[in-house]
Amino acid sequence: MTADEIRDWDDTEIRAQLETLVEEQFRLRFQASMLQLENPILLRNIRRDIARLKTILRERELAGNA
Repeated sequence: MTADEIRDWDDTEIRAQLETLVEEQFRLRFQASMLQLENPILLRNIRRDIARLKTILRERELAGNA
C-alpha cells in the first residue's frame, strides 16, 4: 500500500482500513509475545501502513482548516 493509492481513497475507507490494521497489529503482537509469529516483518509493515494512513488523514485535516 503506497501513499498515492491511499490518497485516492475517501476518509471513510481510510478509517476502516486503519481500524482493520490496528486489530491485525494487536493479533500479531500477541502472537509475537507467545513466540508463534512466523514472519516478524509483518509487524513492521503494518506499523508503517498505520503511520501512512494517519499521516494522510492528518494532511487532509490540516488542508481543511487552512
